Amino acid sequence: MYRLPRCIIQAKWLPCTLAHSSFLLALLATPLQAAESPTQDYPPIQTTPMSGGDGSVEQFDHNAYSLPLGNMSMTKRLDFSVGNSFFRNPWVAAPASTEARDGLGPLFNTNSCQGCHIKDGRGHPPTGDENPIALFLRLSLPSSEADAATLEQRGALPVPNYGLQLQTAAISGAQPEAKMLIEYHPREVTFADGTSVTLQEPLYSIAEPAYGELPETLQTSPRLAPPMIGLGLLEVIPEADLMAAADPDDADGDGISGRANQVWDARSGTTVMGRFGWKAGEPSIEQQGLHAFAGDMGLTSSLVPQTDCMESQGCDAFPNGGTPEVSDEIADFVTFYASSLAVPMRRNMGDPAVKQGAERFNALGCASCHTPRHRTAADATRPALANQEVWPYSDLLLHDLGDALADHRSEFQADGREWRTPPLWGIGLAQTINPRAGFLHDGRARTLEEAILWHGGEAESATQAYRELPADQRAELVRFLESL
Repeated sequence: MYRLPRCIIQAKWLPCTLAHSSFLLALLATPLQAAESPTQDYPPIQTTPMSGGDGSVEQFDHNAYSLPLGNMSMTKRLDFSVGNSFFRNPWVAAPASTEARDGLGPLFNTNSCQGCHIKDGRGHPPTGDENPIALFLRLSLPSSEADAATLEQRGALPVPNYGLQLQTAAISGAQPEAKMLIEYHPREVTFADGTSVTLQEPLYSIAEPAYGELPETLQTSPRLAPPMIGLGLLEVIPEADLMAAADPDDADGDGISGRANQVWDARSGTTVMGRFGWKAGEPSIEQQGLHAFAGDMGLTSSLVPQTDCMESQGCDAFPNGGTPEVSDEIADFVTFYASSLAVPMRRNMGDPAVKQGAERFNALGCASCHTPRHRTAADATRPALANQEVWPYSDLLLHDLGDALADHRSEFQADGREWRTPPLWGIGLAQTINPRAGFLHDGRARTLEEAILWHGGEAESATQAYRELPADQRAELVRFLESL
């Protein structure tokens, strides 16, 4: 059995550094009132329930993540429905009578997009003897061993015989690459008031590798499928606005060093800003989706004509579903669907605890990375996405989270300590959509409070300040997150 390095990796929820911590710790000891803090230049407090602009939807049940943009035309809703069918329905091995959806594998992790993004939400880690589906391992070798062209276009160096992703399933006649195993170890965190929480720290290992010995220098990173809502809005936030918040050298001395990843855009054949994925390793919804088709399901497309199967693994000996297997038409429908999922409206905004929690979120410095408000480009080509005030709570930039959350695996210009700030909109409905959903990059946190407590690096002082709060004030912050 190959034992992976015991390290903690990126969290799904990312509070940031607490500036002027001594002052703020004193401030947090009493209830917060926005009108009584005129000297503090806090980020804006959301006053509208329309988190996703005019396209926000008023639905809060298990289908809350699966609705089209509320301001989208009926004609476009037909395209949305077609894309949904290809996102939801399983793909099958070739040859098959289902010619539009054949070509699965031979190596894969799941047979449908919905298999990972459950009800268009986040996935969950496996339990017991379950085969992992929504959680998988990224693989690579140290970037120092790669040539410049490989790093420029792929972002990491593939592992011989295994590629860039561990695939734990295969069609009939093929052999899965290996088994991914997870053990959990308790880790206790004690608050200033003497109460404590027991976190679960995952330890990953790879068993029964089927395509040769794994290298000693193997680098890994577990990744859980994230929610799909609001992606189209994030894609049309002007790059200049995002770059204006970047401070890679922490020139202002506030402890926040956000920077943009620079990644390969296969459509334009150039390096551009990344904004999707755990390390902002994808430049567009289209490319992220078609890389998922290739890596997660073993399906080729015009934009991504090669799957993650290495030549030595013999995948070419199996029938394929055509060239490409995902037609341009289907790719367009799925991309449109993924870019058109609406954000649910906020709830309980008049609750005093929620209001106090929002103030506390800013006072702790969480909003320094989880930027509350953005405006989409006025000239966006899709009217439903253009000129919208949105509240995603993310700057889409990379931040150094320290050794505690480092995976020690780089991706394009993101190093092994850096992760993109994940959006928080809709997070309060995550376990309504999928009751087994966990938080953080690999689902280790069973509650939002556990997610907060895992943070270090730039977020360490904010996390420490949270631990210093009395129980009722900690609960207020969580209530605010639950309202998003």
